[in-house]
Amino acid sequence: MNIVVLVKQVPDTYSERKLNASDGTLDREAGDAVLDEINERAVEAALQLKEANDGSEVTLVAMGPDRTTDAIRKALSMGADKAVHLSDEALRGSDAVQTARALAKAIGTIGDFDLVIAGNEASDGRSGAIPAMVADVLGLPALTHAREITVEGGSLTVKRETDDGVTFLSADLPAVVSVSEKINEPRYPSFKGIMAAKKKPVSTITLADAGIDASEVGLANALSSVTSASPKPPKSAGEKVEDEGDGGAKIAAYLVAQKLI
Repeated sequence: MNIVVLVKQVPDTYSERKLNASDGTLDREAGDAVLDEINERAVEAALQLKEANDGSEVTLVAMGPDRTTDAIRKALSMGADKAVHLSDEALRGSDAVQTARALAKAIGTIGDFDLVIAGNEASDGRSGAIPAMVADVLGLPALTHAREITVEGGSLTVKRETDDGVTFLSADLPAVVSVSEKINEPRYPSFKGIMAAKKKPVSTITLADAGIDASEVGLANALSSVTSASPKPPKSAGEKVEDEGDGGAKIAAYLVAQKLI
Protein backbone atom coordinates (compact mmCIF):
# COMPACT_ATOMS: atom_id res chain seq x y z
CA MET A 1 0.00 0.00 0.00
CA ASN A 2 1.31 3.41 -0.98
CA ILE A 3 0.39 6.06 1.60
CA VAL A 4 0.82 9.81 1.14
CA VAL A 5 0.94 12.11 4.17
CA LEU A 6 0.50 15.88 3.86
CA VAL A 7 2.84 17.69 6.24
CA LYS A 8 3.32 21.37 6.98
CA GLN A 9 5.85 23.51 8.80
CA VAL A 10 4.18 26.10 11.03
CA PRO A 11 5.32 28.76 13.50
CA ASP A 12 5.92 27.33 16.96
CA THR A 13 2.93 28.24 19.12
CA TYR A 14 5.36 29.20 21.90
CA SER A 15 7.24 31.71 19.75
CA GLU A 16 6.21 35.12 18.48
CA ARG A 17 3.80 34.99 15.56
CA LYS A 18 2.95 37.97 13.43
CA LEU A 19 1.85 39.10 10.00
CA ASN A 20 3.81 41.11 7.47
CA ALA A 21 2.58 44.68 7.70
CA SER A 22 2.88 45.21 3.94
CA ASP A 23 0.55 42.46 2.69
CA GLY A 24 -0.97 40.66 5.67
CA THR A 25 0.78 37.36 4.97
CA LEU A 26 2.30 35.27 7.73
CA ASP A 27 5.84 36.34 8.65
CA ARG A 28 7.48 32.92 8.66
CA GLU A 29 10.85 34.31 9.68
CA ALA A 30 9.55 36.00 12.83
CA GLY A 31 9.87 32.97 15.07
CA ASP A 32 10.81 29.33 15.35
CA ALA A 33 9.19 26.87 12.95
CA VAL A 34 8.17 23.28 13.68
CA LEU A 35 6.37 20.34 12.13
CA ASP A 36 2.71 20.89 12.94
CA GLU A 37 1.65 18.61 15.80
CA ILE A 38 -1.44 17.31 13.99
CA ASN A 39 0.85 16.30 11.10
CA GLU A 40 2.91 14.21 13.51
CA ARG A 41 -0.27 12.30 14.32
CA ALA A 42 -1.03 11.90 10.62
CA VAL A 43 2.47 10.49 10.06
CA GLU A 44 2.03 8.15 13.03
CA ALA A 45 -1.27 6.90 11.61
CA ALA A 46 0.43 6.20 8.27
CA LEU A 47 3.32 4.39 9.96
CA GLN A 48 0.94 2.16 11.92
CA LEU A 49 -0.82 1.22 8.68
CA LYS A 50 2.56 0.57 7.07
CA GLU A 51 3.56 -1.74 9.91
CA ALA A 52 0.26 -3.61 9.60
CA ASN A 53 0.58 -4.03 5.83
CA ASP A 54 3.84 -5.54 4.59
CA GLY A 55 5.40 -3.86 1.60
CA SER A 56 3.76 -0.50 2.28
CA GLU A 57 5.52 2.82 1.71
CA VAL A 58 4.93 6.25 3.22
CA THR A 59 5.62 9.35 1.12
CA LEU A 60 5.46 12.86 2.56
CA VAL A 61 4.18 15.81 0.54
CA ALA A 62 4.91 19.33 1.76
CA MET A 63 4.51 22.81 0.34
CA GLY A 64 6.52 25.75 1.60
CA PRO A 65 9.80 27.66 1.57
CA ASP A 66 13.27 26.12 1.82
CA ARG A 67 13.21 25.82 5.62
CA THR A 68 10.29 23.37 5.30
CA THR A 69 12.92 20.68 4.85
CA ASP A 70 13.45 20.76 8.64
CA ALA A 71 9.87 19.62 9.19
CA ILE A 72 10.20 17.04 6.41
CA ARG A 73 13.33 15.57 8.00
CA LYS A 74 11.58 15.19 11.34
CA ALA A 75 8.73 13.28 9.71
CA LEU A 76 11.28 11.14 7.88
CA SER A 77 13.08 10.45 11.15
CA MET A 78 9.80 9.10 12.55
CA GLY A 79 9.87 6.43 9.83
CA ALA A 80 8.44 7.82 6.58
CA ASP A 81 10.30 6.60 3.50
CA LYS A 82 10.65 9.61 1.20
CA ALA A 83 9.27 13.07 0.51
CA VAL A 84 8.20 15.51 -2.19
CA HIS A 85 8.71 19.19 -1.37
CA LEU A 86 6.88 21.72 -3.54
CA SER A 87 8.85 24.93 -3.13
CA ASP A 88 8.56 28.02 -5.30
CA GLU A 89 8.61 31.72 -4.45
CA ALA A 90 5.48 32.17 -6.57
CA LEU A 91 3.52 30.14 -3.99
CA ARG A 92 3.88 32.84 -1.34
CA GLY A 93 0.52 34.11 -0.14
CA SER A 94 -1.53 31.31 -1.69
CA ASP A 95 -4.96 30.86 -0.14
CA ALA A 96 -6.65 27.59 0.87
CA VAL A 97 -8.11 26.89 -2.57
CA GLN A 98 -4.80 27.50 -4.33
CA THR A 99 -2.96 25.43 -1.73
CA ALA A 100 -5.31 22.47 -2.18
CA ARG A 101 -4.93 22.58 -5.95
CA ALA A 102 -1.14 22.83 -5.70
CA LEU A 103 -0.93 19.95 -3.22
CA ALA A 104 -3.09 17.81 -5.49
CA LYS A 105 -0.71 18.50 -8.38
CA ALA A 106 2.28 17.64 -6.15
CA ILE A 107 0.63 14.37 -5.16
CA GLY A 108 0.15 13.68 -8.86
CA THR A 109 3.92 13.65 -9.37
CA ILE A 110 4.26 10.60 -7.10
CA GLY A 111 2.39 8.14 -9.27
CA ASP A 112 -0.12 5.60 -8.00
CA PHE A 113 -1.16 5.81 -4.37
CA ASP A 114 -3.82 4.19 -2.19
CA LEU A 115 -4.39 6.64 0.63
CA VAL A 116 -3.75 10.29 1.49
CA ILE A 117 -3.64 11.17 5.20
CA ALA A 118 -3.64 14.72 6.59
CA GLY A 119 -4.36 16.52 9.84
CA ASN A 120 -7.77 18.10 10.31
CA GLU A 121 -6.35 21.62 10.37
CA ALA A 122 -2.99 23.35 10.67
CA SER A 123 -2.31 25.46 13.74
CA ASP A 124 -1.34 28.55 11.71
CA GLY A 125 -4.34 28.82 9.39
CA ARG A 126 -7.04 26.71 11.07
CA SER A 127 -9.24 26.67 7.96
CA GLY A 128 -9.89 22.98 8.47
CA ALA A 129 -10.75 22.64 4.79
CA ILE A 130 -7.57 21.60 2.95
CA PRO A 131 -8.00 17.79 3.20
CA ALA A 132 -11.55 17.90 1.83
CA MET A 133 -10.49 20.36 -0.89
CA VAL A 134 -7.60 18.11 -1.93
CA ALA A 135 -10.00 15.17 -2.09
CA ASP A 136 -12.36 17.19 -4.27
CA VAL A 137 -9.58 18.18 -6.68
CA LEU A 138 -8.38 14.57 -6.89
CA GLY A 139 -11.93 13.29 -7.30
CA LEU A 140 -11.64 11.03 -4.25
CA PRO A 141 -13.86 10.41 -1.21
CA ALA A 142 -13.00 12.48 1.88
CA LEU A 143 -13.30 10.89 5.32
CA THR A 144 -12.70 13.57 7.94
CA HIS A 145 -12.15 13.82 11.71
CA ALA A 146 -10.86 10.26 11.93
CA ARG A 147 -10.11 8.83 15.35
CA GLU A 148 -9.46 5.32 14.01
CA ILE A 149 -8.48 4.06 10.56
CA THR A 150 -8.90 0.48 9.36
CA VAL A 151 -7.85 -0.80 5.94
CA GLU A 152 -8.98 -4.21 4.69
CA GLY A 153 -8.21 -5.16 1.13
CA GLY A 154 -9.30 -2.35 -1.11
CA SER A 155 -11.64 -0.69 1.38
CA LEU A 156 -11.24 1.80 4.20
CA THR A 157 -13.25 2.30 7.40
CA VAL A 158 -12.95 5.34 9.64
CA LYS A 159 -14.32 6.03 13.10
CA ARG A 160 -15.30 9.69 12.86
CA GLU A 161 -15.66 11.68 16.07
CA THR A 162 -16.99 15.23 16.28
CA ASP A 163 -19.02 17.32 18.72
CA ASP A 164 -22.12 15.81 17.12
CA GLY A 165 -21.14 12.27 18.07
CA VAL A 166 -19.42 9.20 16.64
CA THR A 167 -20.11 7.81 13.18
CA PHE A 168 -18.45 5.18 11.00
CA LEU A 169 -17.56 5.95 7.39
CA SER A 170 -16.33 3.60 4.68
CA ALA A 171 -15.03 4.02 1.15
CA ASP A 172 -13.09 2.21 -1.52
CA LEU A 173 -9.44 3.10 -1.95
CA PRO A 174 -7.94 5.43 -3.01
CA ALA A 175 -9.31 7.99 -0.56
CA VAL A 176 -8.33 11.00 1.54
CA VAL A 177 -8.51 10.87 5.35
CA SER A 178 -8.01 13.69 7.85
CA VAL A 179 -7.21 12.76 11.44
CA SER A 180 -8.06 14.41 14.74
CA GLU A 181 -5.75 15.00 17.68
CA LYS A 182 -7.31 11.99 19.44
CA ILE A 183 -6.17 9.39 16.93
CA ASN A 184 -2.82 8.54 18.53
CA GLU A 185 0.29 9.67 20.36
CA PRO A 186 3.08 10.15 17.80
CA ARG A 187 6.32 8.29 18.37
CA TYR A 188 9.56 10.09 19.17
CA PRO A 189 12.24 9.82 16.50
CA SER A 190 15.04 7.51 17.59
CA PHE A 191 18.71 8.35 17.09
CA LYS A 192 18.82 5.67 14.41
CA GLY A 193 15.79 7.23 12.74
CA ILE A 194 17.31 10.71 12.85
CA MET A 195 20.51 9.49 11.21
CA ALA A 196 18.61 7.46 8.61
CA ALA A 197 16.46 10.47 7.72
CA LYS A 198 19.53 12.32 6.43
CA LYS A 199 19.89 9.76 3.64
CA LYS A 200 16.24 9.40 2.67
CA PRO A 201 15.27 10.95 -0.68
CA VAL A 202 13.60 14.35 -0.71
CA SER A 203 12.53 15.50 -4.16
CA THR A 204 12.25 19.28 -4.35
CA ILE A 205 9.99 20.37 -7.19
CA THR A 206 8.95 23.74 -8.61
CA LEU A 207 5.64 24.89 -10.05
CA ALA A 208 6.82 23.91 -13.51
CA ASP A 209 7.77 20.43 -12.33
CA ALA A 210 4.27 19.93 -10.90
CA GLY A 211 2.56 21.36 -13.97
CA ILE A 212 1.23 24.43 -12.15
CA ASP A 213 0.96 27.79 -13.86
CA ALA A 214 2.13 30.76 -11.76
CA SER A 215 -1.21 32.48 -12.41
CA GLU A 216 -2.95 29.74 -10.40
CA VAL A 217 -1.19 30.52 -7.13
CA GLY A 218 0.25 33.34 -5.06
CA LEU A 219 -1.00 36.39 -3.23
CA ALA A 220 -1.88 38.37 -6.35
CA ASN A 221 -4.20 35.60 -7.55
CA ALA A 222 -5.68 34.58 -4.19
CA LEU A 223 -9.45 34.43 -3.77
CA SER A 224 -9.20 35.80 -0.24
CA SER A 225 -7.14 38.60 1.29
CA VAL A 226 -6.38 40.27 4.61
CA THR A 227 -7.92 43.75 4.62
CA SER A 228 -6.58 44.82 8.00
CA ALA A 229 -4.65 43.44 10.93
CA SER A 230 -3.34 44.69 14.24
CA PRO A 231 -1.19 43.11 16.95
CA LYS A 232 -3.02 41.75 19.94
CA PRO A 233 -3.09 44.26 22.81
CA PRO A 234 -0.76 43.70 25.74
CA LYS A 235 -2.21 42.07 28.79
CA SER A 236 -3.68 44.59 31.18
CA ALA A 237 -3.48 44.41 34.94
CA GLY A 238 -6.35 42.68 36.66
CA GLU A 239 -8.84 44.41 38.89
CA LYS A 240 -8.28 43.86 42.58
CA VAL A 241 -11.33 43.55 44.80
CA GLU A 242 -10.95 44.43 48.48
CA ASP A 243 -13.37 42.36 50.48
CA GLU A 244 -14.97 44.49 53.13
CA GLY A 245 -17.95 42.26 53.51
CA ASP A 246 -19.27 43.08 50.08
CA GLY A 247 -16.66 41.26 47.98
CA GLY A 248 -19.21 38.84 46.53
CA ALA A 249 -21.45 41.69 45.41
CA LYS A 250 -18.53 43.50 43.79
CA ILE A 251 -17.49 40.40 41.87
CA ALA A 252 -21.06 39.79 40.76
CA ALA A 253 -21.35 43.39 39.59
CA TYR A 254 -18.11 43.03 37.61
CA LEU A 255 -19.33 39.85 35.93
CA VAL A 256 -22.63 41.54 35.05
CA ALA A 257 -20.73 44.49 33.53
CA GLN A 258 -18.72 42.03 31.41
CA LYS A 259 -21.97 40.30 30.37
CA LEU A 260 -20.73 37.04 31.80
CA ILE A 261 -23.78 36.61 34.03
